[in-house]
Amino acid sequence: MSNPGSIVVCQSGFEDLLVREVRELGQEASGSGPGWASFEGPAEVLRSAAFAHGVLESAGKASGDRVNVLAQQVLEYFLASLQGERIEGPWPCSFSGPHEVTGLGRRVASVESAFHELLKKRLGRVAKLASGARPRLGSARGLFVWFTDFGEARVSRSATFCGPCRMADDDLAPSRSYLKVEEAYGLLGREPAAGETVCDLGAAPGGWSYSAAKRGARVVAVDNGPLKGGALGHPLIDHREADAFGFSPGKDAVYDWLFADLVEDPHKVLQLIARPWVSGRWCRRFVINLKFGRVDPVALLGDLRSSGSPFASGCQGLRTTHLFHDREEFTVTGEVVP
Repeated sequence: MSNPGSIVVCQSGFEDLLVREVRELGQEASGSGPGWASFEGPAEVLRSAAFAHGVLESAGKASGDRVNVLAQQVLEYFLASLQGERIEGPWPCSFSGPHEVTGLGRRVASVESAFHELLKKRLGRVAKLASGARPRLGSARGLFVWFTDFGEARVSRSATFCGPCRMADDDLAPSRSYLKVEEAYGLLGREPAAGETVCDLGAAPGGWSYSAAKRGARVVAVDNGPLKGGALGHPLIDHREADAFGFSPGKDAVYDWLFADLVEDPHKVLQLIARPWVSGRWCRRFVINLKFGRVDPVALLGDLRSSGSPFASGCQGLRTTHLFHDREEFTVTGEVVP
């Protein structure tokens, strides 16, 4: 089995932007397809890409026209990679591929089933410990198989997961944007808690405000537009009919959270958040969305990463991610240095 390098999984339709982003970080792609691109350089660079949902590191290639042939090659790769390694507890075993390729899901499921049957015959105890569970954020060792087509799969023992994840909807959520902030909490490793305070700039129709309030946080929702659904009339949501760019929390007020999902030029939003919200320490942590539909997203990432970025000082744990529920936008999360 050959080793063509690492596979980076992304949201389908954004492969070209992933390739461009990684090129700006110093690596050229060796191939790409729906929801993925391959690279031969260091995985450290790939893990930092905003468009990366996950990285399968040092991935081998299995190929063949039949299910059993593919399953046998995956098994041989796994057995050869063990090299005396002893598996004592549950280990992640994941078979997946782009949902956009019609019928590929059935092929993936068939190969996965055939692989497990083969593994049971060779290493029954190890097979029983296989689990579909994997971390949402961070690195893991197990077996990770990504199908690039019906007759080809990339196989790796090591993978890094970058945080994007499909979230469960809520019937009371006023809008689909609710899912984006729910997903973003995983990047920060925490979520709003009862008694905490939140300022939501550009709140209407209230998806992000509702997300915080349902957890018991007190929210100031700033928007000239109306709130809807579960946000409308919520006892923990104070709706201020005002412009987000002119809003001030008042003297000595500090919010635990700042939310901002504004349909504005992303550079204008960055300046608003950096000054005065970050520089004035008006908030302790933030979740903001930057719409890149009318700007070059790769250039925008360069601005965020540059020494002249509005977040170059005053922030820690800064992450820029193209989430599962994002479309033409990035989600930026971080904490303000006390």
